[in-house]
Amino acid sequence: MRRLIQPELLDALPPDDPAAIASRSDLRRLNFIMGHAGYLTRTLFRLLPASRPTSHPLRVVELGGGDGTLLLRLAQLWSLLGVRAEVTLVDREPVISRETRGGFDALRWPLECVAADVFAWLGSSRPRADLVLANLFLHHFEDRSLSELLRLASTMTNLFIACEPRRSTFALAAAHALPLIGCNAVTRHDAVVSVHAGFADRELSRLWPCAAEWQLKEQSVPPFSHGFSARRHV
Repeated sequence: MRRLIQPELLDALPPDDPAAIASRSDLRRLNFIMGHAGYLTRTLFRLLPASRPTSHPLRVVELGGGDGTLLLRLAQLWSLLGVRAEVTLVDREPVISRETRGGFDALRWPLECVAADVFAWLGSSRPRADLVLANLFLHHFEDRSLSELLRLASTMTNLFIACEPRRSTFALAAAHALPLIGCNAVTRHDAVVSVHAGFADRELSRLWPCAAEWQLKEQSVPPFSHGFSARRHV
């Protein structure tokens, strides 16, 4: 199946459009079904240096974080496992609710929301991060733009983790079956588009810069997703 990038409906809707609100609710359910929080957590703890000083919070950046609910779920899981962090969410149009902000406040994890083009933000002067995350975000970009995004991200961190759609006939069949669990028309359209734009094999590894300087791992994340991690050799 050849990789094909097409516009997604959610990206063109105003954040307060009822169809967009319903689709974001669908995406929260789908993130749970697909197990993205579990994959990102397992990968973080596999790659996090054992010698990391626990007295200092991690600096975590999520690219294309949207409504912040996945990042909050990660914060809740990681807090139980003894991790403290300061988090930055970068999105062209963040849609963080009062409840989501309250969740970070309850954990005492400082949250910064940046409304910016991710390329402009990555290319600007900004502090380094211990971890850069991307969830259902990288598949929006053609290879040339994606290669530049990954290059920019690699300059600000030693650890990058992403979870994306898996481009496979099984994932495509599941996307076509979303009416069975009540997903709205926006989600149903975008899920099929996302699978066609997703990844397989080592496509992200081939786009990562200076690969010899990094430990790269790319894998299927059952049932429908594709995982990628890059840790700099230090």
